[in-house]
Amino acid sequence: MKGWGLLALLLGALLGAVWARRSQDLHCGACRALVDELEWEIAQVDPKKTIQMGSFRINPDGSQSVVEVPYARSEAHLTELLEEVCDRMKEYGEQIDPSTHRKNYVRVVGRNGESNELDQQGIRIDSDISGTLKFACESIVEEYEDELIEFFSREADNVKDKLCSKRTDLCDHALHISHDEL
Repeated sequence: MKGWGLLALLLGALLGAVWARRSQDLHCGACRALVDELEWEIAQVDPKKTIQMGSFRINPDGSQSVVEVPYARSEAHLTELLEEVCDRMKEYGEQIDPSTHRKNYVRVVGRNGESNELDQQGIRIDSDISGTLKFACESIVEEYEDELIEFFSREADNVKDKLCSKRTDLCDHALHISHDEL
């Protein structure tokens, strides 16, 4: 009887490790897709477009403390983007790396709305995947909204690695493989 208990314990530990890895793959993939989408959206805004920030109160000397900042990286624009960015997760599919068996999430619908079926070999696309990815994205936005706004309010290099691996620990530090590199 002791053998069965040990076997059940080992099986439970193994299944728990597999589930944890899948959960990490999902949250890492959602974070990386979220960063891709935000970077693309920010790049679409006219760099000359600005927004007034500050207080609209009149100071005792008659002046106002208002400054103009670039709209693309303003808190107002970033907050607006964060409200809708997770809806784009329906444009992603799941790809399993044949050597590591880790899940990656790749964009399967072009920015123009057309899909490229030639590039979709080995990519699973269905509503379960997009729904799960969207839910993971929404939970990341909810938990890390301040960090996302902080990172995207200023231009930075390697945002995926800095945000998804180092700052939030959603991605394993050893797995910085971008789906652009696959």
